[in-house]
Amino acid sequence: MFGARPPVFTFIRLYSTTAEKPPLKLVAELRKLTEVSITKAREALAASNNDVSTALEWLQNDLAVSGTKKATKVSHRAAGEGLISASVLSRGTGSPGGHGSVRAALVELNCETDFVARNALFGRLVADVAHTAAFLAEPGPSCQLERTYMHPVPRELLLDAPLLAAEGPAGLSPAVGAGAASQGTVGSAIRDAIAKLGENIVLRRAVTIAHEPVPRGRRDLGLRVASYTHGGMLPTQGRIGTLALIALKSPRLTALLGTLDFREELERVERSLARQIVGFDTPVIRGQENALYNQPFMMFGDALEGETVQAGLARWARQKQLILDTDGTDTCGLEVVELVKWNLGEMPDSA
Repeated sequence: MFGARPPVFTFIRLYSTTAEKPPLKLVAELRKLTEVSITKAREALAASNNDVSTALEWLQNDLAVSGTKKATKVSHRAAGEGLISASVLSRGTGSPGGHGSVRAALVELNCETDFVARNALFGRLVADVAHTAAFLAEPGPSCQLERTYMHPVPRELLLDAPLLAAEGPAGLSPAVGAGAASQGTVGSAIRDAIAKLGENIVLRRAVTIAHEPVPRGRRDLGLRVASYTHGGMLPTQGRIGTLALIALKSPRLTALLGTLDFREELERVERSLARQIVGFDTPVIRGQENALYNQPFMMFGDALEGETVQAGLARWARQKQLILDTDGTDTCGLEVVELVKWNLGEMPDSA
């Protein structure tokens, strides 16, 4: 009697509005570039429509915000651990490349625990900061062996400087992510590290050496820098560190530096001096009982029994013909003219 009625309701397919999870391949790529957590990488990709470049920008902005908040939150906490890092861009007269300039820096970056101090991210950050300080150091005038060469770097000045990578692609810093632009400063990189590592991180101090090559008319003069750090996982980082400036003076200096044997011997003496400074209580070069020149030269394999550093350097200079009896009294041979030695966590004014 009654025909079949059409259904009163029609079925409507409902689609989920939940966004698909970012592909694991993109998550892995983003984490490799930035070292962020899986959750944060997914969040960045989801907010960037799975575009890695956009996700990097998103992470940089997120780090800036979260880093500032975290830095404020932990700023009152003591930071007595960390690393001292040395960066030597040019060792001076006779160094590879032939330019002969001196450019180096020593930096101390503190954190709260030894656990973070041994973290690879923290190690790269302190290396980048030391490299930045050395690169931006202002050279002094032409060689004058009476002037001071080492200069403390104002913390505010270094914190505001653009961070330069110690290694990796030009203009990119592994400490803030290999895909991040070098627009960030040392201060912003430290805030980013605070956000990632969760500890208070403080730039305690920095010192630089920078000097132009010795003028061509003074081929009898030379300047070299020696460095050494101890107690770290890398050769250029540790809990104790030093930079030492060494002056050379001899009428035969250019000829001697032209031979590989002399350069290798000179580098050996420089390493021995830097290790001596770090291994002993060495506040000054001369003038005190525990001064460098009064110490037995224990770190030099060729030193005679009981021979002091001063006597050992003088004997070495004569053996290598930096000094000859016919030179007169004006030839100094090899002399340590300035040094700085730091112990991790000490007050800067006691360095």
